[in-house]
Amino acid sequence: MKWRKIVRIVHRDFGYLAVGLTIIYAISGIAVNHIDEWNSNYIIEKTEETFPANPDSTMQTADMIDYVLNYIETDDTIKNSFRSSPVTVDIFFEGKTVQANISTGIARIETVESRRFFRETNFLHLNVPKKTWTYVADGFAIILIMLAITGIFMIKGKNGITGRGKWLTIIGFLIPIIFILIYF
Repeated sequence: MKWRKIVRIVHRDFGYLAVGLTIIYAISGIAVNHIDEWNSNYIIEKTEETFPANPDSTMQTADMIDYVLNYIETDDTIKNSFRSSPVTVDIFFEGKTVQANISTGIARIETVESRRFFRETNFLHLNVPKKTWTYVADGFAIILIMLAITGIFMIKGKNGITGRGKWLTIIGFLIPIIFILIYF
């Protein structure tokens, strides 16, 4: 069997194997690249509600919570609470936090919801599971190296590595080198 035919077979089969992983890593990579612009793991919604102010700072924490929840509509079960000042209470629910100041009558509500698909892809991309996934990710990296190397030899002639492919390959190496020189 000719070596170029072996290269094509290896490139084809590794290419098929890498499709799913490449799409997952690429989507997650785009999301992670823009982490300063949006939270790809969670949808965080912040709102404010008002309720009648109560100047009584001697109120017990449980009474303060009951007072606030009389005016803030929620069917959620309280997971925990914390009195951060004589007039402020933080109430924690599953996926929601209410911080209420009884002297001002303002409640700041933060709702956190998992951003489906992106959270899971980021989980894998950032190798949160460790253990076996590390080997899967390493195998994928090796497959990408094999795809890059075999891809160089797929085409011969003026469009191959001895022709314009040489220049595109050089540019592909220069791009990260330039960024390293500028930013590192």
